[in-house]
Amino acid sequence: MVSSTVNVVRYTALLSGVFYGIYHRRTLQNAHDADKAHHVKHKREALIAQAKEEWKKKQAGDKDGVITDPENPRFDLES
Repeated sequence: MVSSTVNVVRYTALLSGVFYGIYHRRTLQNAHDADKAHHVKHKREALIAQAKEEWKKKQAGDKDGVITDPENPRFDLES
């Protein structure tokens, strides 16, 4: 038969391990969530930068000689 002291040590070690596991899981999850939020933020910034570049290219591509400003003296409605 196992003495009561051995049982106390066993269950203390078991409960300590369970609580350490819970604590360690929380710290890992918090680090993962922070990394994920950081990744999402930088992904959004990259998409915004890409959209700005595409918009600049589109605006530069529209300069094909057609004048769309009616106040411009070279504006021609028929062209």
